[in-house]
Amino acid sequence: MKRPSRIQPISYLKAHASEIVRALGDRREPLVITQNGEAKAVLQDIDSFETTQETMALLKILALGNRQIEAGQVKPTADVMARLRERKRDR
Repeated sequence: MKRPSRIQPISYLKAHASEIVRALGDRREPLVITQNGEAKAVLQDIDSFETTQETMALLKILALGNRQIEAGQVKPTADVMARLRERKRDR
């Protein structure tokens, strides 16, 4: 994973909070905040955060599907389609 190129100490965040928030939206790249020389937090704009959350949700769904396949918890497509057609017809 590529490390963010923007790294600032927490003192910079305290002194420039409004400027940082504005820049986050413009640049759409995260800002790593350090404390005592160690990375402690990551700030990102809300659109990037939401995109990340959606991506994580999709990855979780894919991982669940893979686990179900490995466990043999699958049914042939033809059987599923037939069952769906029956439901639709019964309505």
